[in-house]
Amino acid sequence: MNKEAVKNKIPEQTVKAGDPLNDAGVLEIAQLLWDELRELSVDRLHLAALEMQRAVDGLVSMVISGVMIAVLLLSAWLGALAAVVLVLIENGVTVSSAILLAVAANLFLTLILFAAIRRKRRFFQFSSTLRSLQPITPERLDAEKSS
Repeated sequence: MNKEAVKNKIPEQTVKAGDPLNDAGVLEIAQLLWDELRELSVDRLHLAALEMQRAVDGLVSMVISGVMIAVLLLSAWLGALAAVVLVLIENGVTVSSAILLAVAANLFLTLILFAAIRRKRRFFQFSSTLRSLQPITPERLDAEKSS
């Protein structure tokens, strides 16, 4: 940019403290900035609302799909158990014993899965997040430095 263009853009008036015209200009600029900030905030909230709606729609469809998958897997599991019971019956095991073996296998698998869930629950305590939200004390600062 050349010096003439810069000179043409600089106003020739000098700003004096307490000038009522200057104060009115500052207030007008402040009002314009406030209006711009409000419009920007409304736009961002509108965008967040649209994204939240899209996320909720996706979550609902995922939950419905998950329930359908669970029903299909349950029916497949029951069919597999029925087939195992029939094989046991064909090989000379009594009907009641075959059914009891299937129930025992189900309970055993349930215990294994329950133990796996118990091992994973510690990840839901958000210990690092909670620790980061606590105020930093000198003792904690020393402990973090030594780590």
